Amino acid sequence: MNKSIIMGVWLDFKYQPDSEWRKYFLKLKEAGIEEIFVNANVAQLKFLVELTNDIGVNIHGWIWTLNRPYDKNVMGNKSWYSVNKRGDNCLEYRPYVDYYQWLSPFSHDAREYVKSNISKIASIEGIASVHLDYVRFCDLYLPINLQKYYKINQDHEMPEYDFGYHPDGRSGFKEKFGIDPVDIDGGELVQEWKQFRLDAVSSLVKELKAISHEKNTKISAAVFPYPKMSSKMVLQDWSNWDLDIICPMNYHAFYDGDINWIGESISKGIKYKKPNSLYLSGLFVDWFNSKDLKKVINESLNKGADGICIFSSEYLNDDHLKTISTFKS
Repeated sequence: MNKSIIMGVWLDFKYQPDSEWRKYFLKLKEAGIEEIFVNANVAQLKFLVELTNDIGVNIHGWIWTLNRPYDKNVMGNKSWYSVNKRGDNCLEYRPYVDYYQWLSPFSHDAREYVKSNISKIASIEGIASVHLDYVRFCDLYLPINLQKYYKINQDHEMPEYDFGYHPDGRSGFKEKFGIDPVDIDGGELVQEWKQFRLDAVSSLVKELKAISHEKNTKISAAVFPYPKMSSKMVLQDWSNWDLDIICPMNYHAFYDGDINWIGESISKGIKYKKPNSLYLSGLFVDWFNSKDLKKVINESLNKGADGICIFSSEYLNDDHLKTISTFKS
């Protein structure tokens, strides 16, 4: 097989003996998984980078960027949080699930806080990349099967899930277009208001990329499957982000899709990959037996992906690892 196939996995840090960490990372390395996206704090990431410096895996600092549930550093600052069209502040109103507590990209102080978080990770010697997650607004639309799960029918934009109405965002839009976006109700300026919010996220990502690159650290992100979908569902347009690694979460079952859906999603998104960047197809591994996993890896590669990223280590079993290892050179 082509030696350049990139294999990654998302995992959460946990407290365990150093020997257990090393054993697990060696197991991943043996299967060909070398890109490890770890949800951890700065001290934990430093520990893992040092622990693995002789193993041959790359530790990426995975951070929840704008969704910051239970973050004591910001919970005293209500004005930093995102606001929906009804006027609900996300410090107090948590849409869908309790762990949704979104900062607003329109808040200067919230942006500065996010930038400081990214700077700290990018400063870790030996870190492979700063890996952005939840770098978007709250879900305006859930995937179809999650709508069924939560018993919500989102056949139109619902104000309780329509975020971006932070006072600074509203005033900035009104200054530019002469209308408070709360008063937009279909028709004129709907697209402009959408683009205004898309640009707020994209401009933040541009700043985060600059911070990482200034520290000679790569930047990566987990994103919704392809830009047209992500723009509509979560006001996230990654088509112009130009990151070093992009990991679209091609979680087909959420969208009532199959393996072919994953291939179609890659085709719709990969054309936005920049020449020097990597596209890793995000796969929800718990939905696959080893035979189907092989099919979907091949489908991802055939559609042009540079490799895959597995969500998550929690669901990754020995049969999966055997299948993944067959793609090693």
